[in-house]
Amino acid sequence: MGVADDERRQLTDLFLEVGPDAPTLCDPWRTRDLAAHLALRERRPDAAAGILLKPLAGHTQKVQDSYAAKPWAELVDLVRNPPRLSPVSLAGDLANAVEYFVHHEDVRRARDGWEPRSPDPVRDDQLWRRLAGIARLTYRKSPVGVVLRRPDGQSVTARPGANPVVLTGQVSELLMHAFGRDAARVDYDGAEADVRVVRGLDRGV
Repeated sequence: MGVADDERRQLTDLFLEVGPDAPTLCDPWRTRDLAAHLALRERRPDAAAGILLKPLAGHTQKVQDSYAAKPWAELVDLVRNPPRLSPVSLAGDLANAVEYFVHHEDVRRARDGWEPRSPDPVRDDQLWRRLAGIARLTYRKSPVGVVLRRPDGQSVTARPGANPVVLTGQVSELLMHAFGRDAARVDYDGAEADVRVVRGLDRGV
């Protein structure tokens, strides 16, 4: 079982535990909206393009709403059991490890009393491989340099610049921060004004 499959299983189990109206970090989305997004992404390539392309967003929203209207158990089952011949599903961890990890955390961290999961070498290796490319995209608007550093000292440059702000944390926390989740637990090192800038960045894709 790959990282994406494991995260998918844990997320769908959590969906059933919390129900369709639980909060997520993707506010204003509730769990029903997040599940509908995941089902659409793997099952409707004609609509998935609108996730990134604004001119197609209207069609995407209509299809997503149609998934969200399904009975909760049916919708969760669609997420749990993706179509075998879907290009997104076939891509395995390459396309899905980050997607399912982040959205699993979006549900976990919207609940009171959450704590970061323990490091996992297999999972964290998959996430680390993709972090640099993601970070260069999501920190692209930063007017100051940004470096992401693991506790073992390995680092990636998210945004080149002199005297960069250095964010230190577990791979999972760095990834969540890169995706704009302020619930990420990272330490900041840099000039106070620069740290404020990085904290306030729009880190959307």
